[in-house]
Amino acid sequence: MQLEVIGVGGAGCRIVDAIYSDTWDGSAVEAFAFDTDSKSLRECTAIPADHRYQYADRDGGLYGDLGRGVELGKQYAEELSNKLVRGQPSLADAFLVVVGLGGATGGGAAPALVRELQILYDAPVYVLATLPATDTDSDPSAPLATDESREFDSSESPSPVMANATRTLELLDGLATAVICFDNAAWLRTGESLAEGRTRLNQALATHVATLFTIVGDDGEATAETAIDTNDLERILGAETDVVTLGFAEQHVETDGDDETDVGSRLKARLFSSKSSDEPSVDRTTAIRAVETAIRKAAHGKHTLEREPENADRALLVVGGPPAWLNRQAIADGRRDLESTIGSTQVLGGDAPRPDDDAVFALVVLAGVGPIARLEELVAVGSS
Repeated sequence: MQLEVIGVGGAGCRIVDAIYSDTWDGSAVEAFAFDTDSKSLRECTAIPADHRYQYADRDGGLYGDLGRGVELGKQYAEELSNKLVRGQPSLADAFLVVVGLGGATGGGAAPALVRELQILYDAPVYVLATLPATDTDSDPSAPLATDESREFDSSESPSPVMANATRTLELLDGLATAVICFDNAAWLRTGESLAEGRTRLNQALATHVATLFTIVGDDGEATAETAIDTNDLERILGAETDVVTLGFAEQHVETDGDDETDVGSRLKARLFSSKSSDEPSVDRTTAIRAVETAIRKAAHGKHTLEREPENADRALLVVGGPPAWLNRQAIADGRRDLESTIGSTQVLGGDAPRPDDDAVFALVVLAGVGPIARLEELVAVGSS
């Protein structure tokens, strides 16, 4: 799947840089960073220099002024979309615009850029939006702290960050094909600061999102019995700006290649391996147990946005890992269980063989999710 990933604003740019450097080093992904702050762009070292662009006649953040961010977004949307020709946007199967909600630069420009991409290209434009952890941190999802909320006149609103986040979601409604949400507050451990948890959160975000988009149209040497293509993804994510949440889990299994234990290394091997190997025979009961465990954790464990599973309209389940461990009956049973959970037959299932991996993984995508308590809380605080 050819994917154009675009970070907008300080948070969006740094998120793209972090996950691109960790996992997305394949030729099927092109990364871009757009910001008004030159310092922020210089810190995005994984993204090629000619794919980083400073726009507007100023240098620095907007300090919470979302209105100004919206103005600049409308003014420069066409110019920003033109910068994508440094890649191959006409060949893209999808665009992913990444933005940290709560900030003014990305929050203001992302909706305008999404609109421009929808006009120019016949491909879905998805948004990856990170929710602010508190009502005082404008950039909770960034690997490096920013000062985007500094110098904002807090007397204008009791919660300017939440108000910005709510307004940006409103602006994206009807423009974005779908909005994948990641809630940093839910992923922080008790007593953990954003600075302390940033590496772990970025890795979790990278794993979920990279797995989703790289399983689509996978043309590796190991052939999937039920492959997921771009039409399947579009069918599940929809086209009505539905909220999407992702669940991911993996179960380590004994293989001949157990030397790589680092999560990032395993993810790279899983996504970009071109080798094939003869798989040893695996005990059927053991394989079923591994698949069932991974599916259960992905379906009912922590998601990028906490939700009630039964409130989803559609779902996608993909199970991957060493081919010999991918028990087809267990995968089919997992899909039926997911159908029962959400009360809908709009559930697709697939497999993703990875000969060089040492874990069975499951990815669960829930789309059309709602109502969601976290988003209702965000709206309530932002409107207070």
